[in-house]
Amino acid sequence: MATTEAEVERVRELVASIPRGAVVTYGDIAAAAGLSTPRTVGWIMRTDSADLPWHRVIGASGRPAAHLASKQLARLAEEGVRIHDGRVDLRSARHDLMHSDAVPPDR
Repeated sequence: MATTEAEVERVRELVASIPRGAVVTYGDIAAAAGLSTPRTVGWIMRTDSADLPWHRVIGASGRPAAHLASKQLARLAEEGVRIHDGRVDLRSARHDLMHSDAVPPDR
C-alpha cells in the first residue's frame, strides 16, 4: 500500500492523541488525516504502532479484530471503556478527533 512518510506520521500523531478511556475508528483517523480509506490506517497500524495506544483504535462496528479481541478489550476495560457482548459502546467512548485540541494541524 503506497503511503508517504507524512501520512504515516500524521496517523501516528492522531493515534497518540487519543485520550485514555476513549476510542476512535479507523475511519475517524482516515478522515482526520485526509486519507482516502480506513484500510490505509489499518496498514499503518499493523506496521508501525507498537509504541502507540493501538488498542484505542477500533472498527466502525465497535468490534476489535478477532486476533486482538481479548487483549484489546481487556486494555480498554482497564481504562473504563464500556464494553457489551464483545463490542465497544461507541456512543459513550468515541473521541471526536476533528474537534480535539490535542490534534496537531495538517502540515
